Amino acid sequence: MKRNNLNVKKFFELSSEEVYEILRARAQIFIVEQGMNCLDPDGDDYNALHMFFKEEGRVTAYLRALRDKDDESAVKIGRVLTLTHGIGLGRKLIESAIPELKKCFSAKKVILHSQKTAIGFYKKLGFIPTSEEFFEEGIAHISMELKI
Repeated sequence: MKRNNLNVKKFFELSSEEVYEILRARAQIFIVEQGMNCLDPDGDDYNALHMFFKEEGRVTAYLRALRDKDDESAVKIGRVLTLTHGIGLGRKLIESAIPELKKCFSAKKVILHSQKTAIGFYKKLGFIPTSEEFFEEGIAHISMELKI
């Protein structure tokens, strides 16, 4: 389903081309650009809601959302990425996704693990830090939360 140019789909609704482009974008950012050495398709994709923008068939911004396992009122977002940085696409993605998360999950809050370099970006969007620094895949992160 497409809402305000934001594609919002469950895994089984994705076309094979969309799955390919999502995994391609994630590999470009997390493996090539950031040098992570991990298995990105971790099994959570099957149960996630996938939200993304496309341009000329290519996924240009993406995130996935899952109900938080520890808090039924929360939805956890992850794998947040934009292929082009510094043009406001990340802000547009998050701001477009929030109403959908509220609607699709009846969420009261959004939680995420922010890379240390992105903390300022999420703070500008209203997220607040909720943890000390920790490492995931060798990259410093903190947990953050946004009440919606």
